[in-house]
Amino acid sequence: MAGNRFRYGQWRGGPDPLAPPYDVRAAVDAVGAEVLAGGSLREALRDLLRRGPQGRGGLDDLATRARRLRREALRRGDLDGAVTRARALLDQALAAERDELRGRDGDDARFAEAVLDNLPRSTARAVEELAGYDWASDEARQAYRRILDGLRGEVLEQRFAGLRDAARAAGDPVVQRQLAEMMGDLNDLLARHARAEDTTDAFAEFMRRHGQFFPEQPKDVDELVDVLARRAAAGQRLMRSLSERQRDELAGLMRQSLGDRLAGEIAALDGHLRALRPDLDWQRGERVRGDQPLGYGEATGALGEIAELDELLDALDQEHPGATLDDVDVEAVARTLGRDAADDVRRLRELERELRRQGWVSRDADGLTLSPKALRRLAGTALRRVFADLTAGPRGQHDLRAAGAAGEVSGASRPWEYGDEQPLDVVRTLTRAVRRAGPGVPVQLAVDDFEVVETERRASAAVALCVDLSYSMISQGRWGPMKQTALALSHLVATRFPQDALQIVGFGRRALPLTQQELVAVEPDLEQGTNLQHALRLAGRHLRRHPGAQPVVLVVTDGEPTAHLDPDDGEAYFHWPPLPETIEATVREVDRLTRYGTTLNLFMLGDDPGLRRFVDAVARRSRGRMFTPDLEDLGEYVVSDYLRARRGRR
Repeated sequence: MAGNRFRYGQWRGGPDPLAPPYDVRAAVDAVGAEVLAGGSLREALRDLLRRGPQGRGGLDDLATRARRLRREALRRGDLDGAVTRARALLDQALAAERDELRGRDGDDARFAEAVLDNLPRSTARAVEELAGYDWASDEARQAYRRILDGLRGEVLEQRFAGLRDAARAAGDPVVQRQLAEMMGDLNDLLARHARAEDTTDAFAEFMRRHGQFFPEQPKDVDELVDVLARRAAAGQRLMRSLSERQRDELAGLMRQSLGDRLAGEIAALDGHLRALRPDLDWQRGERVRGDQPLGYGEATGALGEIAELDELLDALDQEHPGATLDDVDVEAVARTLGRDAADDVRRLRELERELRRQGWVSRDADGLTLSPKALRRLAGTALRRVFADLTAGPRGQHDLRAAGAAGEVSGASRPWEYGDEQPLDVVRTLTRAVRRAGPGVPVQLAVDDFEVVETERRASAAVALCVDLSYSMISQGRWGPMKQTALALSHLVATRFPQDALQIVGFGRRALPLTQQELVAVEPDLEQGTNLQHALRLAGRHLRRHPGAQPVVLVVTDGEPTAHLDPDDGEAYFHWPPLPETIEATVREVDRLTRYGTTLNLFMLGDDPGLRRFVDAVARRSRGRMFTPDLEDLGEYVVSDYLRARRGRR
């Protein structure tokens, strides 16, 4: 409409509605790239959320901002400001009173001066002794009253946000009785709640009578307790942050300002809140420093802010078991770090939910982990990398023949029959259709036109890939190529040779069979020991479970055997340099595999002379082969050797 005026500015209604959707596949690939490079799966998933999508707006950025605000809060001022202000007002009152007394004659004036001259040095005790003093100066009387009225107002306002107006008049005995009555009802309500009684009606009645004192409008007792407990804990932390002398001074001033009944109700309230919320930090003190004196409310506010930032930092760290982004209080983020930070948390939550919704990640007791769907994608990536090397050009004698999943192509074809899984022979299928229907476009196909490629059925293979999990593998940069090789081989078997049976066996001081998911998540064995004997024993068990298959064992290691299983108790025994008993136990497993007709090939990483002597001897003894590939060629060597071995070729 003509005359309408429009204003443009930054979007303030939550996350940007025009922002492009997250590419969750790219996020999964980023995690996979870290894993294939030798990184930890858990760390890679955590880093995804720490860095954030496209490397911005992650948990690390939010934590950095929270730590900066915490440092600023620690430099906000002097926590002893309440006592300092009381001392200043007391000095002002005493100076005004002395000026007034010097202008008066008589014994009463001289006696009053003696009283003032003999006041204790302690501010709290001096204020207490002056409680019944008959002030001669109106200015002095008003300054003295501001000491207690001001502190009383700050304490009550800090505990109960709705008491701002009532706190100013809290010196009135009538108002004190009203406040004490409200806190008495509050303590009764919390006592019943602590006894697990039904407080629904009691809470409603309490809010009807005293709701004006609680502008937060809590919906139930738990919300009420949350609000009050955090403020009470901030007051306790203030006391813990002061020196013993400062603490005594402030406590004495608070007792005098509140009066016996009100102070008693607040002490009882603190006891209930502490019992109901023991998880809050009631004991910790902080070293807050600064030139500006902070009043009671300002000091507790700073400490409350520090406590909230500490809780936020703990949630952002995501270090405790089972941690999720749902643990991060978005409202607390908005209060402390701003709306844009809260939007970042929402975006990260959405990314995590989208990863889970699309089936890329799942959650277990230890946190996020890749789902089978993501593992297939990761393994497929690893296999593509290996095949890219294989097709880049010939390397040594590692030939690769194209083949379908059913067997080697024979060169012949035959009519398609129901249930055939062989690939179509496209040329002969189209030729039959043209002969039947005549030339023309489009070519009309009929069922009888289809021909499939004939293949020679391959025998299945039972394959055990034994991979070294010792710490030297990761310290020497061999962890990533090892994982990539094992994942590539497992994906190749699953997708192209499903009739084969693959078992991955990891070995450090002991050996254990690994699923694809366990392989991705496995961490280096920090215990010393390379127990190849145990790995070969598990490999032999796997082969014997598939007696009709071609037996193949592939070993990837960077160290000579230094551990074996004790024949008596089955415990793993480590010793370096290798003991004769370890070598003999390992060779016995090699001989068992050889008698079973197993193809045993070893891939040696590194130039350790002892490993080279051992591997060379084992290869000769088993009539297998020894390879010394570069790390970047490991996957190509292992996959090529598997393809050669399963065809019965050495």
